[in-house]
Amino acid sequence: MDDARRLTRREALVRGGAAAAGLAFLPSDVTARLERLAPQEAVVPWLDELPGGGRSNLLDWQALTSWVTPSDQLFRVGHYGFPELGAEGWTLSVTGLVRRPLSLTLPALRARPRREITCTIECGGNRGFGTFMGAVHNARWAGTPLAPILEEAGIAEGGIEVVFFGADEGEEEIRGNTVRQNFGRSLSVPDATDPNILVAYEVNGGPLPTQNGFPLRLVVPGWYGVASVKWLDRIEVHATRFQGRFMARDYVTLRQEEEGGVWVETSVGRGRINSMPARVTRDGQRYRVHGAAWGADLERVEVRVDDGPWRPATLGEGQGDRLTWTFWSLDWDRPASGEHAITSRAVSSTGEIQPAADDPLIALKATYWESNGQLTRRIAIT
Repeated sequence: MDDARRLTRREALVRGGAAAAGLAFLPSDVTARLERLAPQEAVVPWLDELPGGGRSNLLDWQALTSWVTPSDQLFRVGHYGFPELGAEGWTLSVTGLVRRPLSLTLPALRARPRREITCTIECGGNRGFGTFMGAVHNARWAGTPLAPILEEAGIAEGGIEVVFFGADEGEEEIRGNTVRQNFGRSLSVPDATDPNILVAYEVNGGPLPTQNGFPLRLVVPGWYGVASVKWLDRIEVHATRFQGRFMARDYVTLRQEEEGGVWVETSVGRGRINSMPARVTRDGQRYRVHGAAWGADLERVEVRVDDGPWRPATLGEGQGDRLTWTFWSLDWDRPASGEHAITSRAVSSTGEIQPAADDPLIALKATYWESNGQLTRRIAIT
């Protein structure tokens, strides 16, 4: 199964063909905002339409129009289903190796200092296989910071790990033992005290949707979505590393090292630099490529058509905010008729380049998690 998935991923990420480009790229003083299309601009459909269109839980890249993803378009993942829970009587407990255990009701959490943060959250399996290409969104979350809650509880000596449990649960079989477990993920104490992490009760100015964690969830900016535990009702501080299913047995990237051929397993964690060509628009004989980039403190985005050189795109909304995605665009004047391949790559402020499909970081990976390779899209110009 992993081999089949790897082949599918490589096919999806294959770089552009050798068709002649005949291109001239023009500088643009237009801010690259996907939602601001001129009335005369028309969307040119991709030849390789990606899954997502018409599916409520995946982003439709070609229809992307808003920098903030509407709440009804947020992707949804439920490992033990989507529990429908009430707000009345809900409590968040903070226990384990703490000096002052806490039990916080929703009104008590709402009475604490409020903070809003806009961030991009991507599923750890996004783009890992050909039918899952839109599990990413950029939303405005509101809640109270986690760090002061942990400070109030007081992490006791020996506490090294903060474990977050959701109310969703299911049966697991572990070496012949069938047990019921709640969804759980953990962060080290230094990671858990990041001031940007929220215990969130709102998104985009309204209540959390049921399938996105109502009535309470964790929001961990800069990490893959699996870290942002939904239906959050329990926080425990442990003296040992947490090794639950979604830390040690699932959401595990298996990669072979170039030297020695050793296979290494790592738990899915922080987000990785990524970008996507979202759509192409036409205004007469002038075309424009639009896209988004995220997952790092971004320096630039580059675009290549067919086997031509990498060209810098114009960065738009989100530029300078490492926690959100950045919209970008590139003007393409009078392209030659025929099929063309368009590839984008993001470059971080530290010089990290989004890897190509044949980069060992991608090519030697056997599981589909953390698939951030450059993606090539195909389009026909008539």
